[in-house]
Amino acid sequence: MMLIQRSAGVMRISELVDRITALLQRYGAPVFDLTVRLWIARVFFMSGRVKIADWESTIYLFEDEYKVPVIPPELAAYIGTTFELTMPVLLVVGFASRLAALPLIAMACVIQFVLGASNPDYDHVEHLYWLFLLAMIVVRGPGVLSVDHLIRQRFSRALSGEVGTGSP
Repeated sequence: MMLIQRSAGVMRISELVDRITALLQRYGAPVFDLTVRLWIARVFFMSGRVKIADWESTIYLFEDEYKVPVIPPELAAYIGTTFELTMPVLLVVGFASRLAALPLIAMACVIQFVLGASNPDYDHVEHLYWLFLLAMIVVRGPGVLSVDHLIRQRFSRALSGEVGTGSP
């Protein structure tokens, strides 16, 4: 009899944990995914704003401080600034999010592993956090609170024949 009561108690606890997990997955995960996109977008967008505020200093930094290998400094400044100002916008709205995260991953890798290797001022664990968050977007996608999700839903309906049939 005691064993049956214990089993029933364990079942109720298990059901409660399952319900809480389902609620977190349904409501918490989308908010978390959006928060990650907003946070990482802000990091890169603010950096891009600083660069365009004083372009001469930006060029100087790419020539003397950053010294990105292979790419000429002025071209590196243009590319880096363009990515810092455009990719975050895509992340915020959740459009082409996986693709938008890739150049930011490349930039974070250059900052941490190229610049950080030659100058300890650029060797920060925060860059690794950026990499993990951006990798999460690439692997998991932007979540349901995104244009990508809306497009995916639309295409799924179109492929299943629901579009134009009056079905929701």
